[in-house]
Amino acid sequence: MRARDASSILKDVFGYSSFRGFQREVIEHVAAGGDALVLMPTGGGKSLTYQIPALLRDGVGIVVSPLIALMQDQVAALDEAGVRAAFLNSTLSAAEAAAVERRMRAGELDLVYVAPERLLTERCQRLLGECALGLFAIDEAHCVSQWGHDFRPEYGQLALLRERWPQVPRIALTATADVPTRREIAARLLVEPRLFVASFDRPNIRYRIVEKREPREQLLRFVRDEHPGEAGIVYCLARNTVEEVAQFLVGHGIAALPYHAGLDAAVRAENQRRFIDEDGRVMVATIAFGMGIDKPDVRFVAHLDMPKSIEGYFQETGRAGRDGEPADAWMTYGLADVVQQRRLIELSDADANYKRLSNAKLDAMLGLAETGDCRRVRLLAYFGEQSEPCGNCDNCLEPPELWDATEPARKLLSCIYRCEQAGGFGFAATHVIDVLRGKATDKVHKFGHDRLSTFGIGADLSEAEWRLLLRQLVAQHLVEVDYERFNVLRLTEASRPVLRGERTIEVRRHTAAAGRKAKKAKAAAGASLAAADEGLFERLREWRAQVAKEHGVPAYVVFHDATLRAIAQARPQSIDALRGISGVGERKLASYGEALIGIVAG
Repeated sequence: MRARDASSILKDVFGYSSFRGFQREVIEHVAAGGDALVLMPTGGGKSLTYQIPALLRDGVGIVVSPLIALMQDQVAALDEAGVRAAFLNSTLSAAEAAAVERRMRAGELDLVYVAPERLLTERCQRLLGECALGLFAIDEAHCVSQWGHDFRPEYGQLALLRERWPQVPRIALTATADVPTRREIAARLLVEPRLFVASFDRPNIRYRIVEKREPREQLLRFVRDEHPGEAGIVYCLARNTVEEVAQFLVGHGIAALPYHAGLDAAVRAENQRRFIDEDGRVMVATIAFGMGIDKPDVRFVAHLDMPKSIEGYFQETGRAGRDGEPADAWMTYGLADVVQQRRLIELSDADANYKRLSNAKLDAMLGLAETGDCRRVRLLAYFGEQSEPCGNCDNCLEPPELWDATEPARKLLSCIYRCEQAGGFGFAATHVIDVLRGKATDKVHKFGHDRLSTFGIGADLSEAEWRLLLRQLVAQHLVEVDYERFNVLRLTEASRPVLRGERTIEVRRHTAAAGRKAKKAKAAAGASLAAADEGLFERLREWRAQVAKEHGVPAYVVFHDATLRAIAQARPQSIDALRGISGVGERKLASYGEALIGIVAG
């Protein structure tokens, strides 16, 4: 082991004065040769838990990373900090790859990032056999789970690392893993690992879920009014929706870019580069985008369609606010989302067990969307963590009104039943609600449903209120939507106790989200800076943008906003004073210290 300690590396190389949470314990355990499974939310500082042990141990640290963009950003950041790092991926020429391999054999590199597909090749394994190895770090380790939302078959084959190099410690890292996934990671990749589980809470993120009415207009108001000129990600389920929404936002003056697997690879790569390198870009994407995105200043993640699981939702929303500043996780949600996700599950080629598990995960996501209590409590409970109401989600800030909907639910269930009996087959939501509200449409007349006992018995509620109630009955499995027969509604066995008056139904009323409170949260993002410091902060950002352009790296690789904000507040007048700023290591102090002092003095 090299003659350095973890604290000095943390300060001298990375510029931080103290560890967070259990970082030190993980580093000491892995540096001493132990295996570890680390669960830490996005932005929690996972990378330090393998980067520092790699600097402490003899030999090169091999980091298994699933995305080229992430490798390049991580290596660029390490290079800025003075760490000897490189990557092996398809972007390198044969000569460049050979140069990296020579440096590995010569012991001239501390960290090398490799994709799992490359690591599994005979050539790469032969290379590793010729090198002194310090550790293996397996990032995004949840990809090993066959039941997970990001399963990658190559991850399952990484068991060869412990078989061929049993003496080399392994650390598996992820931001999302329920208990079964944790067991699977440990069983497949590690040997008697020590488990480190941080709190999954991201207190700087505000969770908001709104009823889907005019989703694109709702999204536009959210982005334009609450996050003007700020970076964000908008997730859509379908590729064509991605392109349409991106064009819609651009048409309203928002710097949006599309990203999905159907785009030309060069276009995808360029759009991702612009999102990472440029300030204030909004990426509209399918879930093909995002894993490994290391951009710290993403101020919001919006979902126009409901994710299929809480794991996916947590992973995607966790890309907001990695810098610890206030951020928003915003989602529109409607009955069509439930129908679409159920349809995707049933039409998949998966076996019955996978479909059962997928439905259970979807139910948990529905529970989060429909809950009337604290969303953060519900979210953390899914990962086995107990918490108190957060005071920073939509339900805490504006508690929804709960009402006894037993009688309206019975009317709705009865109407579904009577329409089916009278027509000989089922009917979709729009028709059933028309009958309930006494709307004499041509279709209602055609089937004689204006003569049913349920015709007009629900005129006291609006169409939106009936749709809201129907969605909650679907979420509770009292009603099913038959997607194979034009989305007709069917009663389930669970509806019988409600119809017989043996079960009550209490649901929440939706209220319009108040922009006033959202704007207060937005203002808090910059509240730490006085007006006089704001100008200095902007000048520092302009300088950083120029340096990043010259070096060909994203701006945050030079310095995070949080570091520039601290400099603007402290206004250091000397190199020693600058050394005390979090995020300023010795290499960056030598490279940029004089320039920063000059900007502060100016």
